[in-house]
Order: sequence, then C-alpha cells, then structure tokens
Amino acid sequence: MIAPGEQAPDFTLIDQDGNQVSLADFRGTTVVLVFYPADFSPVCTDQLSVYQGVLGELEGRGVRLLGISVDGAFCHKAFQTQLDITIPLLADFHPKGDVARAYGVWSEDWGQSGRALVMVGADGMVEWTHSSSPLELPGPELIFDALEQCSTV
Repeated sequence: MIAPGEQAPDFTLIDQDGNQVSLADFRGTTVVLVFYPADFSPVCTDQLSVYQGVLGELEGRGVRLLGISVDGAFCHKAFQTQLDITIPLLADFHPKGDVARAYGVWSEDWGQSGRALVMVGADGMVEWTHSSSPLELPGPELIFDALEQCSTV
C-alpha cells in the first residue's frame, strides 16, 4: 500500500454521472480516497452510508471524500441512488483496477480493490493510510483521528 509521504498518483476516472474526475481537480483540498470492493455488498453499503452521515462535518473541515471501486458508472449511479448518498463514486473500471494498483490496494485474488482509506493532502502528498479486511467497516472516527493527527504534525 502507498505510504504517507509519497506523492499521490494522479488519476482521471468517470463518476456516477459520466463526468471525468481527476485527483488534480482537488489540489489545495484534503481528499480521502475510499477504496471499497463492490457496490451493493453489505459492508460497502454500510461503510458509505455511515460516511454519508458525517459528510457535512468532514466537508466543514475542508475534506472531500471520493469513493473508488471497479464497478462501472451505471452501477455506481444505481448504488448512490439506492443509498441516497452524495459522495462521488468513481469507476476504476477500465483498465480494471489501475488506480487501485497504483495505490497498492488491488487484490489480484479477488479482482477488485481492497478496503482502504488514503488521505491526500492539499499538496498532493499522501498524509495517512488505513487498510481494512474485506469484512471490517473502517468507521469515520479513523478519518477524524487522522485529521487531528495530520494537523498537529
């Protein structure tokens, strides 16, 4: 997995509405990349729902969340609509898993990304990472704790 202190690899992916989204679009802003295995899976559903619940507080602190999985844009749109979430969901669909590979969170055994969080600072450097098992829900307190830790460094 990519390590804090490394330059975050830039990427351009399609979101749930068919728009191109690049990491570079968020330069000057702290971004948390939420890598998750699959839309509509139970843990991923819970994870993104919980994050939606604290999204306002995160955005109030100047943080943007971006969900990333190998599902396509149409699947992301259906998932976003079903969950009633506003977190942008990016399709690491083709070439499959390229962004997950660049961040070191790709699972070759499962053909999807692992469950991981990567905080990218306003300068484009990785500030913090967290990797979870596929069935572990990384709660939002991890993100808040990382924000506190990174702001005191």
